[in-house]
Amino acid sequence: MHRTPFVLAILAAAACSPAAERPAITTAVIAVGESAQLPVPVLLSSSGRSADAEVADLMFLRLAALGPTHETSGDRGFEPQLASGWTRRDSVTLAFDLDSRARWHDGQPVTARDVVFTFGLARDTMFSATLSGLLHRITDVSAEGDHRVVVRFAQPYAEQLYDAAFHVQPLPAHLLQGQSLEQLLRSDFVRSPVGNGPYRWVRSDAGKVIELAADPAFFLGTPGIGRVLIRTADDGDARLNMLLAGEADALMAVVPPLANVERVNATGRLSLVPVPSTTLGYLLFNQRDPTASSRPHPILSDVRVRRALVLALDRRAITHAVLGPYGSVPYGPVSSVLWISRISPAAAAPDTAEARRLLAAAGWRDSDGDGIADRGGRPLRLSITVPAQSTTRKAMAALVQEQLRQAGVQIDLAVIDGKIQGERRKAGQFDIDFSGATQDPTPAGLTQSWTCHGGSNVAHFCDAVVDSLITLAIVSPTPPNDLWTAALDRLEADAPAAFMYTPVTVFGVSNRFAHVDIRPESPWVVLWRWSVKTGRDSARSR
Repeated sequence: MHRTPFVLAILAAAACSPAAERPAITTAVIAVGESAQLPVPVLLSSSGRSADAEVADLMFLRLAALGPTHETSGDRGFEPQLASGWTRRDSVTLAFDLDSRARWHDGQPVTARDVVFTFGLARDTMFSATLSGLLHRITDVSAEGDHRVVVRFAQPYAEQLYDAAFHVQPLPAHLLQGQSLEQLLRSDFVRSPVGNGPYRWVRSDAGKVIELAADPAFFLGTPGIGRVLIRTADDGDARLNMLLAGEADALMAVVPPLANVERVNATGRLSLVPVPSTTLGYLLFNQRDPTASSRPHPILSDVRVRRALVLALDRRAITHAVLGPYGSVPYGPVSSVLWISRISPAAAAPDTAEARRLLAAAGWRDSDGDGIADRGGRPLRLSITVPAQSTTRKAMAALVQEQLRQAGVQIDLAVIDGKIQGERRKAGQFDIDFSGATQDPTPAGLTQSWTCHGGSNVAHFCDAVVDSLITLAIVSPTPPNDLWTAALDRLEADAPAAFMYTPVTVFGVSNRFAHVDIRPESPWVVLWRWSVKTGRDSARSR
């Protein structure tokens, strides 16, 4: 086809223009309160930092992903990811067929060797004491050719697929095999991870920002967001101001305080996205003496006192005052994302008269008329430790203090730095600790804090019946609804804690995004499916 010099000049100018040289890249800026330091699967399990896991979930896939129902019992709640499918050979054997299109970010194919290698690390207590414990029911992981992985279990139980798929995100064996833990922690891989997910590592700037770029060859589909910037600000108000000023596109935990809802709505360019939460807040009762753990607590070792403290609290009123419609009172240690929350009864209503009766039965009566119960000349006085960084728990603690005073209990609030609170909690140096927990998506995670030998059972709660019921529920080959309900009933009766709230996490997200999907177990894990509405890109996306 003949072209005139004029047309050729226009084409040449277009080819040399900045837009032709580099098309606009859509960018999402996420404001967070904690910077990722070790976003490498298996290794991150020792850090306990949710920030590490959230970044790793953008770069590394699982064999299968937990779906939007968060059903961990059985197979229905899972979606294919690295594995295109799976089959059950018998009651203790699962076979996963890897998607042959999956690639590492250096171009190498993802193979069964990678999966077997990573399970080897995860089941090794030297690499991960946490994961090895979670995977103790897996007896063998082997490869059959390049694209089939066979997982064998010690016994039939309902969460086999969850254990095989959720805890382990494969790492590239061709880059890491043969290295010790110390070598891995010092390796270039830790500083610049090579994943197989929708986003590649680009850079980290001294804890201030992490940049990821979309992998255009991602086998499950080209990400709709081309670049992700994760910006860190320690202060919650600073993060909110970044969102309100348009310097960030997404923020977790807009609430509390509730006044922030109006601030976000007033912009006209942000949406509030409520998401069920894996978070649980509770007043943990220490059943051992804080000064000598070999002795029972002089007050809280009595179940009558613990039950009285729970019944003296109007937990619904407290939760509503602080969180409004974005929180509820759980039955037992059950966050709103756990599937057993849907089969649990409602939490007990307050009953101040019954609380006073129980205290009197335990010998605590107001003998001198000062409004505080006493026994043997000693007032019923307890301390609650509260992390200074938690807006929610500080606000609730003040309401708890007043409500318990009205029931005859003197409460001293010790609002301290969160790190110090954590140290005291771990050492058992508290009467009542206003604890916050981020739970695994499975109720099996309750073993960590609410069984006799749980690794996080710092308050020394121990009930053999609870242990037995939880164990039977975990190993049940069929959905164990009745067993979980019985375990929760027993926990409520023993009152190891006053389970105060499970929040709905409120995210603030820019209206320029479409197909927004936020998952409670990891908020940004499906961000690659988001897109920018036509004509709504921002200047920073150039």
